[in-house]
Amino acid sequence: MSAYGGGRAPRLLRPARQETYEKLFSTVYVGLMINVLLAVTCAPLLAALAIVKDPLASWPFFAVLSLPCGPALAGAFGCFAGLVEGSTDVLRAFWCSYRRAARQAFLLWAGGTAAVSVLVVDMAAVTPTGWGPALVPFFLTVSALVVTVVLAFLVLLAEASGPVRLRPLVLPCLYFVVRRWYLSVLDIAVLGLAVSVVLLKPVAGIFLACSPLLYVVWATTRFAVAPVLSRHRQET
Repeated sequence: MSAYGGGRAPRLLRPARQETYEKLFSTVYVGLMINVLLAVTCAPLLAALAIVKDPLASWPFFAVLSLPCGPALAGAFGCFAGLVEGSTDVLRAFWCSYRRAARQAFLLWAGGTAAVSVLVVDMAAVTPTGWGPALVPFFLTVSALVVTVVLAFLVLLAEASGPVRLRPLVLPCLYFVVRRWYLSVLDIAVLGLAVSVVLLKPVAGIFLACSPLLYVVWATTRFAVAPVLSRHRQET
């Protein structure tokens, strides 16, 4: 007789249910496929990162090449939303979200990139002055707000079933990302980690690390703007 009583195996050593394995493999499959689709849609950027040794020295060039990242992120966020609902049809979810949000996501990413670029250039210009360091927190805060609001819009676009009028949603999204600032800080940190990984190891970063990190960004942003998302669904 086993020491655990009655010859029965301990509870912790029992094999997991088949549904658990299926869900695990489905999640891994979705993550890998999202990485592949991100690599395909952002191929010019990845190719340039693989060739150029110091991307930060040529950041305006890479800022332009990053424009397809807006629609690509919307596609990835659509896949995450489908995964939560139990769907593993990655290609369909990605393509539907990508196609539906492409124009607005592209313009959003372009506007956000331009705004952050101007803020960074201004910060670099005023920092050497005597009063410049006092303005650094302002520039960093505004840049973080721009990034988090753009992410909030991409989440809304990815899950919208129809056209989205973004202008009326600016203030509500801004309110919730500021109100839940701790989630916004987490978003910035995780997104910065994802960008750092891709800059250091473009191929390995995009094929291995992107989907888990972007899932965290999507989940926290979605929770932060959940009231806006819920209201928009009711209106549509």
